[in-house]
Amino acid sequence: MLLVGAIAFISFALAPLLSSVLDARQVSQQPSSPQDANNTEAQQEELQAQARGYELVLQREPENETALRGLVEVRLQLNDIAGVLDPLEKLSALKPDEMRYTILLAQVKQFTDDLEGAAQIYRKILQQEPGNTQALQGLVELLVKQERPEAAIGLLEETLQLAPEANTAKAGSIDVVAVQLLLGQIYTEQERFDEALQAYDNTQKANPADFRPLVGKGLILQRQGKIEEARAILSTASSLASPQYKDRIDALIAQLDAPTPADVQLDGQSEADTTDGAETTDPEIEVDLGIPDLEPDQ
Repeated sequence: MLLVGAIAFISFALAPLLSSVLDARQVSQQPSSPQDANNTEAQQEELQAQARGYELVLQREPENETALRGLVEVRLQLNDIAGVLDPLEKLSALKPDEMRYTILLAQVKQFTDDLEGAAQIYRKILQQEPGNTQALQGLVELLVKQERPEAAIGLLEETLQLAPEANTAKAGSIDVVAVQLLLGQIYTEQERFDEALQAYDNTQKANPADFRPLVGKGLILQRQGKIEEARAILSTASSLASPQYKDRIDALIAQLDAPTPADVQLDGQSEADTTDGAETTDPEIEVDLGIPDLEPDQ
C-alpha cells in the first residue's frame, strides 16, 4: 500500500501536465474563510474576463498563438477542461514541433475519457520520437488502465531494444534509465517482483547515484515483509536524494515502524480478536513530490 503513495518516486519525475495544474488549482480555490471566498470569487470573475478577452482576439485572429495559449491557461485555471480541447487542437496543428501542446492535448483527451483519441496522439508522437518519455508514460498508463499490462510491458521492452541504435544515431534519444524505471513500476504493480527487482538492478548499475531504483526496491522488500532490508535500502536512497525528495523517503522509512492493524488492541481485545482472521495491510501514506507545474506558456 505504500507503493500507492510513493510511486512517483520511481517514475520519470515528470508530473502529468494536466493533473498537476488541476491539483494546484483545486487547492488554491478552496476558501478557508468568508474573506477567502470573496477573494476566490473575484479571481474567478477576473479569469472569466481574461477568457472573454482572448476569445475576442481569436474571433479576429483565429491562429493567434499568444491568444490560444492564454485561453488554454485561463480555462485550465477555471477547471474548464472541455473548453481547453479546441484551442489546444489549434495550437497543436499550428506548432507540430511543440510537443508540449500535443502532449497536453493527449492528456486532456485522457482526462475526459477519450482514451482512443489520447492513444492515437501518443502513438503518433512515438512514431516520430520513440524516446519521448511523456508520450511513452502516457501510453503505458492508458494500456494499464485498459487492463492491458502485457501490451504496456511489450511497448517498454521494444523501446529498450531500440535504444542502442537510436542513441548511436542521436545521443540521448531514448532515456534508458527512465524506461527501465517505468518497466519496474509496471512489474511491481503486477506483483511480478523478481522482474521488477531486475529492472531496478539494471537501472542502478547504469547510474549508481540515482536514488529512484533504490526506492522501488525498498518498497518491494517492504511488501515482501523484509523490513530491515527495506530500511537499509531506503536509507541509502535518502542519502542520495536531493532535499526535495529526502523528507518523503524518510517518511517512508518511518512508516516501516508504524503499527499495522494487527498490532493494535482495542478495548482489551487480543490480537486475534481485533484482526478476526482478516489479512492486514500496511497503512497508506500520501506523498506529494511538489513537482512544479509545466504551464503551456513555459
